[in-house]
Amino acid sequence: MIKVREILVTSALPYANGYIHLGHLVEYIQTDIWVRAMKAQGHQVTYVCADDAHGTAIMLKAEANGVTPEEQIASVKASHEADFAKFLIEFDNYHSTHSEENKHFSELIYRRLNNAGHISTKDVEQLFDPEKQLFLADRFVKGECPECASPDQYGDNCEVCGTTYDATELKNPYSTLSDATPILKTSKHYFFDLPEFEQFLKDWTRSDERLQVSVANKLQEWFEAGLTSWDISRDAPYFGFQIPDTPSDEPDKYFYVWLDAPVGYMASFKNLCDKREGSDQALDFDRYWAQENEHKTEVYHFIGKDIVYFHALFWPAMLAGSEFRTPTGVFAHGFLMVNGEKMSKSRGTFIKAETYAEHLHPEYLRYYFASKLSDKVEDINLDLEDFMQKVNSDLVGKVVNIASRSAGFIVKKYDGMLSEVCAEPELLEDITKTGDEIAAAYENREFSRAMRLIMQCADKANEYIDGKKPWSLAKQEGTEQEVQDVCSVAINIFRQLMVYLAPVLPELTANAKTFLNIEDLSFASRNEWLLGHKINKFKPLMQRIEEKNVTAMIEDSKASLTQSETPAVDQPASAADNASESDDYIGIEDFAKVEMKVAHVVACNHVEGADKLLQFTLDVGEESPRNVFSGIRKFYEPEQLLDKKVICVTNLAPRKMKFGVSEGMVLSTGHPKTGLTVVTLPDDCVIGDTLA
Repeated sequence: MIKVREILVTSALPYANGYIHLGHLVEYIQTDIWVRAMKAQGHQVTYVCADDAHGTAIMLKAEANGVTPEEQIASVKASHEADFAKFLIEFDNYHSTHSEENKHFSELIYRRLNNAGHISTKDVEQLFDPEKQLFLADRFVKGECPECASPDQYGDNCEVCGTTYDATELKNPYSTLSDATPILKTSKHYFFDLPEFEQFLKDWTRSDERLQVSVANKLQEWFEAGLTSWDISRDAPYFGFQIPDTPSDEPDKYFYVWLDAPVGYMASFKNLCDKREGSDQALDFDRYWAQENEHKTEVYHFIGKDIVYFHALFWPAMLAGSEFRTPTGVFAHGFLMVNGEKMSKSRGTFIKAETYAEHLHPEYLRYYFASKLSDKVEDINLDLEDFMQKVNSDLVGKVVNIASRSAGFIVKKYDGMLSEVCAEPELLEDITKTGDEIAAAYENREFSRAMRLIMQCADKANEYIDGKKPWSLAKQEGTEQEVQDVCSVAINIFRQLMVYLAPVLPELTANAKTFLNIEDLSFASRNEWLLGHKINKFKPLMQRIEEKNVTAMIEDSKASLTQSETPAVDQPASAADNASESDDYIGIEDFAKVEMKVAHVVACNHVEGADKLLQFTLDVGEESPRNVFSGIRKFYEPEQLLDKKVICVTNLAPRKMKFGVSEGMVLSTGHPKTGLTVVTLPDDCVIGDTLA
């Protein structure tokens, strides 16, 4: 008897502002496979998720669509749930962060943190739209370029002459939301004192194998750079929850979306607990989230590597500071590449889940992702040629073929009855014992290893059938029992393969159960062989992938994405028309030598003993963050740059300085004497992307 574990599992919450694409599905398929595998091994596993439904972007999207934010998020939530269902993602509960449960726990956590002295306030200066009464991000400000005077340029750079600048430098600036002239305005913001939890987090990130080693090492770099307080507030108008207990003259303070988003895990689970109350599937919320029950139950988060900072630092610190249990483990995965490159809208490889499902069976993708996923934080590549070959070879050519080439003999010659005795007990015992390795590989998230082991079992079955040649035996006299025995062994191995593949291919295995005339495909069931058992007539279980379907999916992806997007800026007929003539040019090959990447500022600090330097810790999408020194201290306070997306030159030779080694350069514009402005990028830029 195994010890039944009580496990709560979550995936990161998709933002309620757009569609699900194949890059998203890496995580949800990975999580769903793990949950199904653990359930199949007899454990009590609950899988919850929700839409991340708050923030300025959702508020503005709803306004643009002429609907309320509530209508906007309800529509997107329905779309998300439909897409997940197509790919057989089986949540026990799918909720929304815009819920009473999430409001309750967000306020409870905040109040406990505040009462314990972990919340402080500080004035922050920002551009403000006086008509919309909204603080403006750079993408919501336009004006004339301060360098070339081109009109209608955004608040961070000129798309005509290429100059970068601060939004305050624009001539005749205006808000893109109202056409009003923005003003500078100071606002009080609320901060969570993350540095108070530094020692706790150092211990937590290195204990009980909570994190992958590479993730723990990355966090160590952030500790060395120094943790900073975290801005958890936003000003009205904002779609979210108001911060409770603020002074009467501060009614417009809202929780920043990254405070209440992870609380959505708790909220969705509480919603499920309430739904099941009084039933035989009842769940106790406190058993999973109360601090004293941390070692009785398990909580795991599956996330992308780009949000490790929030889940492995802010989230456990918030929980510990508010007297809730912390996660048992946080499992990060890499990004999805298609054909060895970043997903591309122009090439049709930025594929929506809905578009894929119109052309190809979702289980093809589930198997291919499983064959690539490991416990490492590595990007995976969807090579479409390899995708077709692997699915056709492994699933159709190996696995399903075992049943299709054996079932006909059993049904036609023996009325569907399998042999009373196993003719090859050693072979079947070997494949049965392999189940222990496969189960361990699933639990350790080594799905690629599990798939290799399963295909090795399939190879043994096909080698056995090829060696025995039941189609030849059937033509000979006096071989009736041998033909039945050979095909019965093959059908039993096929059954074992269905047990092993059930977490990955739930629809295929459900159809296989009908064919095999059985109810149970749990891991324990593999120990009970099908002897003297009647099977049903075999029907095709899976079709080969046709290249024409993949081609059609790519073409439809190009069309659908083009139709759904509108240009952000009206481009001039030719940017060259505005360029001044000069002989002082460089060639494209010179420019190509400079490698510039999108970097996330995970830490920014003063350098003790250096009047001009700030020290950055930058995530550029590599295994470890980079340490970069920049001489901009007189122009910025560290907190102004924390959590920004900036440009880092990554192929400069490391420079040894008095205060450490600088591993790159942060791009700024201006002059060191008159003022420098760090070039910042929109929040939706992908960390590690190369600028071109």
